[in-house]
Amino acid sequence: MKDSNVLKKLLLLFSLTVATHVTAGSDLENYLTEEKNLIFGYQEMKNQLEMDKLHDSWISPITISYQENWTTQPRSGTVSSSAFSIGIDQPIFRSGGIYYAIKYSDALRGANSREIAMQKRALIGQAIDILFSIKKAKLQYQKLRLLVQNDTIDIRRKQESYDAGVLDSSFLDQAILKRNQDASQLLDIELSLATLRSNFKRLSRKNPDKLRLPHLKMLSLKHYRRNHADVAAKRLRALEKAYSSKMTWAKYLPSISVNARYTNTNQNLPGMDDDYSTYGFRISIPLNINSATDIESSRVSYMQSMTELQDSQRAVALEYAIVRKSIAILDRKSALARKDEALYRRLYSRTKDLVKAGEKTQQDAQIMHNSLKIKKLDRRIYAIEKQQQLLKLYSKVSH
Repeated sequence: MKDSNVLKKLLLLFSLTVATHVTAGSDLENYLTEEKNLIFGYQEMKNQLEMDKLHDSWISPITISYQENWTTQPRSGTVSSSAFSIGIDQPIFRSGGIYYAIKYSDALRGANSREIAMQKRALIGQAIDILFSIKKAKLQYQKLRLLVQNDTIDIRRKQESYDAGVLDSSFLDQAILKRNQDASQLLDIELSLATLRSNFKRLSRKNPDKLRLPHLKMLSLKHYRRNHADVAAKRLRALEKAYSSKMTWAKYLPSISVNARYTNTNQNLPGMDDDYSTYGFRISIPLNINSATDIESSRVSYMQSMTELQDSQRAVALEYAIVRKSIAILDRKSALARKDEALYRRLYSRTKDLVKAGEKTQQDAQIMHNSLKIKKLDRRIYAIEKQQQLLKLYSKVSH
């Protein structure tokens, strides 16, 4: 039966591996490399196998033995003898310890499985966050290029005013300094983009420029609390510690075991063959000087796990509140950028009319047009930052 279960799990892992190759990339798992998906698959498989072993650990093994001996004596010569035996010593009652051991293995299985899923989800969240950061860096690069263009136009205009003697040199110096700072930031973003792409390649073999990013929406606090992965994991850990405490308590109470053994001996002498079996039961009560300390230690571990669960539940609301506040601020920034965009649109339209009238230059119109584009880019950047804030919530929920 166990071999059948192992085979089913191997087939399941194989099907998951094939699915990774076949699916187009809409599944979140496909953000990760095949190797990383396999690592998590092996971790889950090992957890299931180890917990299957722990689940049945209360069943004692059947002992089979065979022994062959040769005895040499001066008068009778060499006499051979053999013995075959099969036996078992099986506990059938441990004051609830067997029941709690089974429940403990189930709780531990769930807790380990949940933590493996959390690690995988966190890695997927990291990959998606890098994709958002790459997109944001591209927009920032476009924005800085427009700023550098405006800076260059501003330097040219101030240079003309300086050459005409109507502008102090400090204004020209400030314009040149501003252009150099923006150009330096442009180089920094190039380096940042290269670093982000390198970090993404460690997690995925896909082209980050061709991946479609998910569009995340605000979760309700009720949904976030109910599906928070860390809280669910700590709840299972607390349950595991509860059963562990009961197991510790039960192992110092009376237990009953039954035993049976069949033995077949052959002394290779007339009338010496023997075939017999024994069976019986045993009642035992362990007396250990450290029993009270052991029981209290397990109880303290359970209390600690419950406290950690309560602390995690309290942190959930705080996490949600800070993300909600961050999104509210980003919405306000986006609203300001929208107002500025409307203002620059009017200024650009007005400047084009003045250029036609000969009252403004084409450079003035270019500055206004670039400023309008910058405000549009600002809104797109705020939208990405909002998605990154929402990703902090999504990466911590199990659904």
